[in-house]
Amino acid sequence: MSKKTYLTKKGYEKLKKELDYLKRVKKPEISKRIGTAADHGDLSENFEYDSAKEALTQVMMRIRDISYKLSTAELIDNGNISSDKVYAGASVKLKDMKTGEEITYTITGADEADPMENKISVESPVSQGLIGKSAGETAEIKVPRGTMKYKILEISR
Repeated sequence: MSKKTYLTKKGYEKLKKELDYLKRVKKPEISKRIGTAADHGDLSENFEYDSAKEALTQVMMRIRDISYKLSTAELIDNGNISSDKVYAGASVKLKDMKTGEEITYTITGADEADPMENKISVESPVSQGLIGKSAGETAEIKVPRGTMKYKILEISR
């Protein structure tokens, strides 16, 4: 059974675009560099050849990674999801019960997570502790630093 990759429509399109670029532009570009470097002779001491081969390996690994993610993608469709409970795709306004601070997180797929923008992965401990809860509920979430306690103030899509 393959693991699902949660993506928004925007995230899915971004990965498709990157995959197309890697296949149509980057891979042929690097293959050309390999051919040019191979024309320079002795491959055992040819830095250009080794560098191009390494670059091609990295591109091929990324192509494989993106292809897998797209094939296992489950789109987060906010239009079909109620905002009475926390699910992937939701923005959740929380109150830290220890500090009184308020913070809003958006729960995204792992590929779209960006802590600087308060976008957290659906697989993160905080998300897992919030999933399925409603506004007004309190969530106690075990994280590496200890236990966080949040009150869910608001859920939006």
